[in-house]
Amino acid sequence: MEQFMPFFYAALWFAVGLILMFSMSKENKIFIFAGAFFLVLGCWWVADALLPAVDLFSGGWGIALKCLTGGALAVLVWAFVKEYRKKSAEAASKDKEE
Repeated sequence: MEQFMPFFYAALWFAVGLILMFSMSKENKIFIFAGAFFLVLGCWWVADALLPAVDLFSGGWGIALKCLTGGALAVLVWAFVKEYRKKSAEAASKDKEE
């Protein structure tokens, strides 16, 4: 059973990525980027499962994954803050009108 867990995680990342890209992207286009990141994670898990000699979660590969994850997180936080400020400004202007 343990040998199937990496494929389970990969399927989970693929499912999350596809849901974000196709369902949530109607709400905000940043979800396309988030979904693509989760698809990359799914590919990473599959590659790690298929190439046991190359440990993709340690060494240089692990650092690359951490940098990729940090970059994606920075972009997503930036988009969230931008959207939050936009909605706050809209709410404030709406309150002033009333």
